[in-house]
Amino acid sequence: MSITTLMPVATQDTKEVITHGQILGNYHEGDGYDWREAIEAEGWAVIPNWGIEGWDLGQWPYVMVAGTRTADENGPLWGMATYCEGDVSTTWYRDQKAHWAAVTAQAHFSWVNGQAHGPKDLPERVEDIPVQYSQPYPGWLA
Repeated sequence: MSITTLMPVATQDTKEVITHGQILGNYHEGDGYDWREAIEAEGWAVIPNWGIEGWDLGQWPYVMVAGTRTADENGPLWGMATYCEGDVSTTWYRDQKAHWAAVTAQAHFSWVNGQAHGPKDLPERVEDIPVQYSQPYPGWLA
C-alpha cells in the first residue's frame, strides 16, 4: 500500500511548481514507528537528531520529521514531511539551505516548547538560532 500521492506542488522557497511532488498523506493506521517503516518504502527517512550535538528532533513516536532528496530536469529537490499523531504535512524545497531552515524551525519549536531535548542556550526566536543548531547532525546520514 502506497501512502504517497504524486501531484503538482509548489516549492516553499522558489514557489515554482514541480510536476511530480511526492506528497505523504495522513497516517492513522498505527503509530509513528509504523509511519517510519511505511515511508522508508517510499524513499523517505525519519531524521532522529538535529544540530552538531545531535539533539532530539521531534517527540517520538508522536511527532517525527522526515526528509528525502530527489531531482527533476531543473535540479535537486529536498522534501520534508512532519508527522504529528497521524496528521502529515509535506513540503518541498529547491535549495538545500531552505530545507535545512525548515527542519531547524521544526526542531526549534520542539526544543523551545520542551517537547524534545535541545541546546541549553537556545534563543527564544528561531531567527536568532546559531548555525551549529541549524544543520544536520554529522553522526547521522540518510
